[in-house]
Amino acid sequence: MNAAIFAPGFFASQIVAVAVTVSAIAAITCASVGVFTVIRSQSFAGEALGDISATGGSGAYLVGAGLLWGFGVAAVAAVAVMELIGIQRPRGRDLATGIVLGAGLGLAALFLYLDTISNSTTGATVTVAFGTMFALTSSAIAPVAGLSALALCLVGVLGRPLLLSSVSPELAAARGIPVRLVGAGYLLALALAVALAAYTIGAILATALLVGPAATALRLTRSPGRAVLLASMIGILAAWLGILLAYDSYTWPPAGQGWPVSFFIVTLILVGYVLAGVAQRLRHRRLASERSRG
Repeated sequence: MNAAIFAPGFFASQIVAVAVTVSAIAAITCASVGVFTVIRSQSFAGEALGDISATGGSGAYLVGAGLLWGFGVAAVAAVAVMELIGIQRPRGRDLATGIVLGAGLGLAALFLYLDTISNSTTGATVTVAFGTMFALTSSAIAPVAGLSALALCLVGVLGRPLLLSSVSPELAAARGIPVRLVGAGYLLALALAVALAAYTIGAILATALLVGPAATALRLTRSPGRAVLLASMIGILAAWLGILLAYDSYTWPPAGQGWPVSFFIVTLILVGYVLAGVAQRLRHRRLASERSRG
């Protein structure tokens, strides 16, 4: 039974150990930032930064630099430009995001084209877009942990001001909280989380790890603290099950090819979100029934 679930060599594989470690760090970071992303209704910004990170990833691939740094630099630079354009109001925020997204995708297309013509055997497009978690080495753990620590510190330091400004910017401003400064700090944390998500499951699918577990958790609890904890657990579970299924898939037809880790992770996150919605509706029906009886 154990052999049917875990393919031979799973627990002894150094590649699996690195993938498990990196994905757990990314999941925890994305959960902590993602809960505020959902509360602030800035999922579009997260999606845009994920797509824009492809610019950095493809550029890094072109010059032979590390993908993580390419993702991170592009996401942070995009945040800086968005802040420079102006994000004080939702309309201006979406406008700035759309402008930066369009420019970023244009550069990504150029860099990927140059990657392709400079090396006919390049796998840049697949690597940047969908990730290659089983290609990571142990040297990736330290920078991933460093970026994660920085993002988590930002969220921790901002703390209550970030939560209040996320729920009610007007009330936060009335209480003397520098709403724009807090928002800029949050966007920096968001950029770092997106970079980690892109490094884990690819730039195109990064938003799934950032928003999916957080949205699922907020369907099950209204407490931001509990939502972060629950989202972390959901993200880690989806990532680890995805790694297991991807590892096992090398024995599935066509034998020796394997399925992408990112496919399994995103699918599991989607299933979790749907199941959370079903549980939420059942809970509401039960409460409504109890009220009608009372």
